[in-house]
Amino acid sequence: MLTQVADGVFVHEAEFVQSNTVVVQGEDGVLLVDPGITRDELACLASDLEALGARVAAGFSTHPDWDHLLWDARFGDAPRFATARGAASAREQLSKPGATDEIVAHLEGTGIEEDVPMDLLGLVTGLPDGADEVPWRGPHARILEHSAHAPGHAALWIEDRRVLIAGDMLSDVLIPMFDLDGTADPLGDYLGALRLMDGVAGDAAVVIPGHGSVGGPGEVAARIAQDRAYVEALQDGVEPADPRIGPAAREGWEWVADVHAGQAEALRRRGEE
Repeated sequence: MLTQVADGVFVHEAEFVQSNTVVVQGEDGVLLVDPGITRDELACLASDLEALGARVAAGFSTHPDWDHLLWDARFGDAPRFATARGAASAREQLSKPGATDEIVAHLEGTGIEEDVPMDLLGLVTGLPDGADEVPWRGPHARILEHSAHAPGHAALWIEDRRVLIAGDMLSDVLIPMFDLDGTADPLGDYLGALRLMDGVAGDAAVVIPGHGSVGGPGEVAARIAQDRAYVEALQDGVEPADPRIGPAAREGWEWVADVHAGQAEALRRRGEE
């Protein structure tokens, strides 16, 4: 089901790790950001768009994780964009033998391992290096590209609608998750991305994370502050005082504490090298 969160902006929430698809209405169709996750959910999304009388004019992948690279044939043959680095990373990952089998194996035990469509996975077109907006006929979608979380990650700032589509950042349930293999300074890169978000925080009325709850007025600044505190604590070598990894973690998200423990240990080992 599509839920309207701003004028001409809708969110479709998937069951798997509360994944958010974003729909932005334009002049001759919609911009579809990070559609997912299961076949039934993608079919529901396609039906909802048909009910709106909207065709897909363009797609955008915020970053090259598999759950942000999905598509359904019912969306048509609209161009699917990503940043140049994001598209290159997607191609590299999916060109490896058995890449989709690895994704399915990773999902084993979730209950959706057989329900994720892989046939149109990752068929994104990289925009030119340094491109700062999505090329489509609709509200200006400014690309905020950075190096946090994944290569070529981008947030989208829909200025006319005061909506920040954050990709896998600014979540109320997930801590900052670093690209520990693809960058020499994962913590510094993450803080740089948060400074980029700072530039629109004061004007944003809605923030949509890749996973988690949509936030309203004031939530962008609050979530930036929370993520910055987490990263700076790791920089200082202290345990973050973050409710997402403590006893106050939301029910069903207790596993995020294990993600934190793994990241902290990996960073400790890097510091010893």
